[in-house]
Amino acid sequence: MSFVRSTLMLTHEAVFTMLQAAVAKAEEIGQPQCIVIVDVSCLTLAEFRMTDAKPLSLKSARAKAMTAASIGAATLIIPEAVKPLIAAATEGSVTGLPGGLPIRIDGHLLGGIGVGSGSGDQDITVAKAALDAIHAESDETVGS
Repeated sequence: MSFVRSTLMLTHEAVFTMLQAAVAKAEEIGQPQCIVIVDVSCLTLAEFRMTDAKPLSLKSARAKAMTAASIGAATLIIPEAVKPLIAAATEGSVTGLPGGLPIRIDGHLLGGIGVGSGSGDQDITVAKAALDAIHAESDETVGS
């Protein structure tokens, strides 16, 4: 029986690189965003609200990041019929809103990123830019 195992984790350099890429993409598309990055246990590693991003979108961005880290998949995969029930059961910690993506490198789940304040497509675009910046795998089921 084994009592320990090796784990991989995001470095602060990775988190900072992701934040910079997300902010740059949000500026490029002209949509200020709230960006949250969590580790695989849903511990917040970074939380950033750009100037003029919607204040309450920070809460939804956090839920998106936590959901993606928890399920290891894009938040969009949560079935429509389940969305309100799972949100209620978790007091809003789990969401099916677009903009939450898992952070996965070499097949290892390292956490999640959540972006909010724009349209669903804008949120996903900004989250994908952050993943691309650290060469993380992209989930093919997340749309544009």
